[in-house]
Amino acid sequence: MTEWTDARAPSLDEIEAMAREVMGRLPDSFAPHARDVVLKVEDVADDDVLDELQIDDPLELTGLYDGIPLTEKSVSEPQHFPDTVWLFRRAILDEWVERGNVTLTELVAHVVVHELAHHFGWSDEDVARIDRWWE
Repeated sequence: MTEWTDARAPSLDEIEAMAREVMGRLPDSFAPHARDVVLKVEDVADDDVLDELQIDDPLELTGLYDGIPLTEKSVSEPQHFPDTVWLFRRAILDEWVERGNVTLTELVAHVVVHELAHHFGWSDEDVARIDRWWE
């Protein structure tokens, strides 16, 4: 029998490092526009966010884009907070275990790219049309 005494889940910092690596490999046409997006990693979304999104189970939300998409920004209406991509470690780990068919690095990359797509003005429906990942 295999002992799991040395096994541990990746930390917030390790998930963040995976996400930053993805952001560092964005194509040249996207990278400059993503450079100012703040990346934050928490264990789960806070209750206010879950309530606003009408989500009961915090393990259902792996990531979130919080900001004004580039397609809606206006120089006449300056933004008073930075665009932020949130990753939720416990939800990502839960999805990774449930899927069982992707690496953790692949899942983190997918969540980051999905949330950045919202920054570029794509809706969930737009993303789903070209990316069948969540099916």
